[in-house]
Amino acid sequence: MTNNIIAKTIGEVYIKKLSASFNAEIFHKVDYLASSLLKSWTVNNNVFVCGNGGSGANAIHIANDLLYGAGSCGTGPKLPGLKIEALTANQGVLTCLSNDVGYENIFSHQLQVKGKKDDLLIVLSGSGNSANIINALDMANKIGIKSFAILGFDGGKCLGKCDYPIHLKVNDMQIAEDSQLIIGHICMQWLSNNKPSEINPLL
Repeated sequence: MTNNIIAKTIGEVYIKKLSASFNAEIFHKVDYLASSLLKSWTVNNNVFVCGNGGSGANAIHIANDLLYGAGSCGTGPKLPGLKIEALTANQGVLTCLSNDVGYENIFSHQLQVKGKKDDLLIVLSGSGNSANIINALDMANKIGIKSFAILGFDGGKCLGKCDYPIHLKVNDMQIAEDSQLIIGHICMQWLSNNKPSEINPLL
């Protein structure tokens, strides 16, 4: 009985809200993200992804899918995946930078050290107002890294900092976080069926 109540009072509403947050404009922007990832894959540029909390965990999940799944699944030959890193994954680095240069700089400092012009950054944020996400976008702009942001709510300050925002206008953090993974999975499945004919060799 309890499960039926949940399905009727929360589940159906939740799924409808999640589905309604995607429209033709969002899919057009996801298409450009996927094609940009393909270009980065082909020329062997770095891809970085970051977020906080659930979005930080999603960053690790997306990095896993693109590093391995994009090249190993789908049609065509198996290939090495994208050269992607979740900036949330190394606890030693995160605690060091939080302690020494401030939590607001945990992503921007990593980009400063590892990033180069024409790399690609994907930031994940519900509010779009987290200081460390904003600073990461500022650093990307300084270096010349192409930036995407998957955002919820009103998009926050990231809307004005990011090159290519994907803004799902939903006032629900769980829906915002679900959308991050859905977009990541869409890109992974498209990439796995549209692999590059060749990849520039590792430097």
